[in-house]
Amino acid sequence: MGMPSLPRFLSCGKRKDFSLSNEKDGQAGGSQGSSERGNWSNKSEYLLSMVGYAVGLGNVWRFPYLTYQNGGGAFLIPYTLMLALAGLPLFFLECSLGQFASQGPISVWRVLPLFQGVGVTMVLISTFVAIYYNVIIAYSLYYLFASFQKVLPWSECFSWADESCSKTRLVSGCNTTFGGETIHANYSFVSSHNLTCMNDTISYRPGQFPSQQYWNKVALQRSSGLDETGDIVWYLALCLLLSWVIVGAVLFKGIKSSGKVVYFTAIFPYVILLILLVRGATLEGAREGIEYYIGKQSNITKLMEAEVWKDAATQIFFSLSVAWGGLVALSSYNKFNNNCYSDAIFVCVTNCATSIFAGFAIFSILGHMAFVSERPVSEVVDSGFDLAFVAYPEALSRLPVSPLWSFLFFFMLLLLGLDSQFASIETLTTTLQDIYPQAMKKLRVPITLGVCIVLFLLGLICVTQAGIYWVNLIDHFCAGWGILIAALLEIIGIIYIYGGNRFIEDIEMMIGKKSCSFWLWWRLCWFFITPVLLAAILVWSLATFTSPSYGSLPYPVWGTAVGWCMIIFCVIWIPIVAVVKLMKAEGNLWQRLVSCCRPAPNWGPYLQSNRGERYSHVVDPKKKELEIPTVSAFVCTQH
Repeated sequence: MGMPSLPRFLSCGKRKDFSLSNEKDGQAGGSQGSSERGNWSNKSEYLLSMVGYAVGLGNVWRFPYLTYQNGGGAFLIPYTLMLALAGLPLFFLECSLGQFASQGPISVWRVLPLFQGVGVTMVLISTFVAIYYNVIIAYSLYYLFASFQKVLPWSECFSWADESCSKTRLVSGCNTTFGGETIHANYSFVSSHNLTCMNDTISYRPGQFPSQQYWNKVALQRSSGLDETGDIVWYLALCLLLSWVIVGAVLFKGIKSSGKVVYFTAIFPYVILLILLVRGATLEGAREGIEYYIGKQSNITKLMEAEVWKDAATQIFFSLSVAWGGLVALSSYNKFNNNCYSDAIFVCVTNCATSIFAGFAIFSILGHMAFVSERPVSEVVDSGFDLAFVAYPEALSRLPVSPLWSFLFFFMLLLLGLDSQFASIETLTTTLQDIYPQAMKKLRVPITLGVCIVLFLLGLICVTQAGIYWVNLIDHFCAGWGILIAALLEIIGIIYIYGGNRFIEDIEMMIGKKSCSFWLWWRLCWFFITPVLLAAILVWSLATFTSPSYGSLPYPVWGTAVGWCMIIFCVIWIPIVAVVKLMKAEGNLWQRLVSCCRPAPNWGPYLQSNRGERYSHVVDPKKKELEIPTVSAFVCTQH
């Protein structure tokens, strides 16, 4: 519940912000939206953009790998629970919050000025993820271009391969009969003398698929570790540049241009995924892979490990893009009376169904690779990236007309990645638009291109020979604890300080009155289950922290320290913003705290026509300047 009202109170506001629409704006945009700020052209553009944001590369490589790493089908248990108890409640909360106020992830915190740093944290996490996410898109582009060859370059052990490259298991030695005696000889001796190995005496040595060596030796030119940066891999840098050019070209007009592109980028990947699933299911060994995924080979004991539950929670947040700010940004362009409840259900179910669907396609191919190499399914790949850039390329190289299937697969990865990247960059530009509306209105194109250029330059470290280690490091830290912390503080701030009942009344202003039974589940999750679950997972995972690694290669101590520094840089703004706001407020400490825990004077629906009686008191920024949401300009005013 919110704090009791005082006859005279202090509230933190914004010194400068863009203008709320007046009556004229309401007429121009109707009671539903604003022509000044912008709205989705229609409902389908919004839904496809949300699906495209949620359904991304993580559904194809991150979810299957976490399932693979955390006991197979056993992982689906915490994954489903996290969806119902944490993912969906937070998704609905963020969509409702953004749509109600028509504000981006920082400006929307006028609902609770003391917590505005949570919005800053979300934007910074999105920025870090956008940097390495486009690198993965660059990998997809590289493989897409490499597919334009009659023979796929990773289909055989060509000149770049070493002696451990093989499509089958490598025999190191065995017992054989030579000169009337039984001896143990290496395989080269056995084969050169035309001898025969005795049954059950064959020993094997480690081998690597051609696709695995191509990924490490050719595509990445991977160094020995994070300590060895090496040179920039020029063709990956060019692919990274091209990926940013595509993103900038699509977003230069904001949602008006990106909303049209998603009709293709959000739907076409499903067609390709279905084709690949059908083909994967017909490969030899596919059944063993599926059984590891959802069958008898699942390791249920994994559920006793904290890391499994943390992975399930972070994958839900990673996949649904909860606590990244993008949901708030995209929903802020909705019409006021849009049914955000049905949207949240649709997008969440679609996203998680896609992850599970992609898992079947992935594990059928892993089963085939295990069958061919005569290894257990659990030992086929070393990392999540290996699923997308080793497992699939290996299987595709075995199909008739393999270049065509390879092209389609990596084209699908490209579209999945771009969809999510569009929304991530839109989050940043929406934040800038809410802070500097006039500048963005006049300079949207150069500002959008400037954001893309800066992020491209920051991403160059990820296309060096040690680049994959940086990508994995950022993914491990920023897509983990950072979003857990942001999500926990978000739900505490909205439900316990602003007031859960007040927030439900805000939602009912948009979607209409609902019965008590309708809100029973949401109240149970928002008030108790979700915050307790998030806090428990956060504490549990921090207490059982282990240093990150790439496959079997551990990171150096300084690499782990850099990872913690990234997390600290993202979350440090939460206390900094809170302290600055308290210092700028007036009165004693309690009065300052009360003032900054109240909504700002301009909190409420964007248009006057949508405010109704509950928000008829909202201050028009045209008559009163409010605060820019930056650390240097947090100002509190007395009312």
